[in-house]
Amino acid sequence: METDCTSDDLPVNGVTAPLPGGTRLLHIGPHKTGTTAIQGALFAAKDLLPEHGVVFPAHSRHPMEAALAACARPAMIGDTTPTEKHWTRLLEQVAATGGRTSVISSEFFADAEDDDTVARIAEQLGGERAHVLVTLRPLVKIMPSQWQQYVQNGLRMGYDDWLTHMLRKAPYEQPNPSFWRRHRHDRLVERWARAVGTERITVVVVDDRDRGGLMRTFERLLGLPENLLQPVPDAANRSLTLAETEMLRNLNKEFRGNGLPDELYSKLVRNGAVMHMKNACSPSPDDVKILTPEWAVAAAAEIGAEMAGRIGDLGVRVVGDPGLLSAVSKASALDGIPAPRIAPEVAARALYGALAAAAESPVRHTSPAKARTVHQTSSRELMRVLGHRCLKKLRCR
Repeated sequence: METDCTSDDLPVNGVTAPLPGGTRLLHIGPHKTGTTAIQGALFAAKDLLPEHGVVFPAHSRHPMEAALAACARPAMIGDTTPTEKHWTRLLEQVAATGGRTSVISSEFFADAEDDDTVARIAEQLGGERAHVLVTLRPLVKIMPSQWQQYVQNGLRMGYDDWLTHMLRKAPYEQPNPSFWRRHRHDRLVERWARAVGTERITVVVVDDRDRGGLMRTFERLLGLPENLLQPVPDAANRSLTLAETEMLRNLNKEFRGNGLPDELYSKLVRNGAVMHMKNACSPSPDDVKILTPEWAVAAAAEIGAEMAGRIGDLGVRVVGDPGLLSAVSKASALDGIPAPRIAPEVAARALYGALAAAAESPVRHTSPAKARTVHQTSSRELMRVLGHRCLKKLRCR
């Protein structure tokens, strides 16, 4: 369903009217709301879009560095530092689209936290031609996905403790201050509405029961033929199971406990162990999923209802059923799930991924001292030596 609208060009009889030609559609996420799927589909159809008057002005699926630079946010742990050049390059690509409709998508635009930054981004990307699209999912579905994503970026806190900090410990900013900046959705929409006006904001409530619904909504907004946008398989973007996340979380503890540098985390863990594990191992039906305790489910539903009400009061266009933002399924809550157990082959794939990312050159002995075997060396020292070697390689590059 779609909510009642006030403007003549808004949805009528369940049909989402296309945006005016020449619009610069800025999709700001936030995280875990179908952004990767949309970005993959748009990038895959990049060469087909211009014949329908639409351009995807980016050289990659996701201009993450540009968005981070625009929002003055740091990179993910150990990654390349975003610079103004990344942002300037994207602006040049957008400007080159001329009078055609263009679409820019990055969930990291949701990290812009002050009105001046939001207004500057909107103005530079299109001014009066800019139209902001916000995709939303129920908070209860976002929380486990976002927690395991934070673990992939070095978080060492368990899910229960993390939920307690996010929902019960004011000011609800630790250990991840970005969570509520992104996922207090009513404030996110309001922040961007102040910059571009409520008439240039569209909120899409994603219905997970309709797998193609988000693609079709984008097609209608952009005036594209139906089914032009198609999902692109992306194993690297799948969520981790509870066992995989717990293995990674404990690895994070060891990594930090040994004082290894951030550059190595990006290379060995996130882009080594985790990436190889995702690509090589598909979760089985027996894998334990990340489920949320009942108290947190209830709290998330209450916040979701409050956010939906406030968004409705803003007067922005809403596509979809706002009631979904506070809906709770029985499968969402924790109810005596078994302890997570990781399959040996999954652990082996993760270990291989780390080794493959690190062991790209033979060991060079610079000392005449007798070399020790692996069995004669502690695991702590092995990790430290491996870390120093990888860091040296990174610096040389």
